Amino acid sequence: MNTKEQIRKEAQTTFKNHLKYLSSGRIKEWIELFTEDGVLEFPYAPVDFPKFVKGKKDLYQYMKNFPEHFKVDFENLHFHPTEEPTLVIAEFSSNGYAISTRNPYLQKYISVVTTDTEGKIIRYVDFWNPMVAMDAINAPLGDFAQK
Repeated sequence: MNTKEQIRKEAQTTFKNHLKYLSSGRIKEWIELFTEDGVLEFPYAPVDFPKFVKGKKDLYQYMKNFPEHFKVDFENLHFHPTEEPTLVIAEFSSNGYAISTRNPYLQKYISVVTTDTEGKIIRYVDFWNPMVAMDAINAPLGDFAQK
């Protein structure tokens, strides 16, 4: 049986892999970080953007074109301590650009992620500023979500 510290380490490793896989365009590996019915939520999503994506199939459809839209490195990762070892609260930033426009994509994030005891993501709540993304791609975010 895993200890709380082992579970916490696994959850934080999953989060680090999430950033690594997205920044390197490894979307199929990124999907495998989630449970079969894992959820990605965007509380600040604009009207034309999904607020909720559930399940590996839909997660893949949503994220598969990310590498075609953004070239980004994630930096300044900071984990906030939590009592629950399966809960990850992380702050980080992106340093990159939108491929179609070459406009900068400099985003600040706060993510609240719940994993199972093996480190698979059950629920990922992504707090980010959609205006930064819209400025970078110079288009509505719905264009990103549907292409």
